[in-house]
Amino acid sequence: MATYLLAIGAIFAILAGGLAVQALYRRFAARHPELGPFREEKNCGSCSAGSGCASPCAPPRQD
Repeated sequence: MATYLLAIGAIFAILAGGLAVQALYRRFAARHPELGPFREEKNCGSCSAGSGCASPCAPPRQD
């Protein structure tokens, strides 16, 4: 019975920890929009090729 309750407690703690990490990440992303995967889309150097302002970045290839 103790193993059963310990397993339930561990699962709950893991789920609660995951939710806490998500909340921390959302707050961090809101404070620092220039970092991370949720950057603003711009035509000047925001693509991985770093094309600069001469032309907009090419859309990703669909193979």
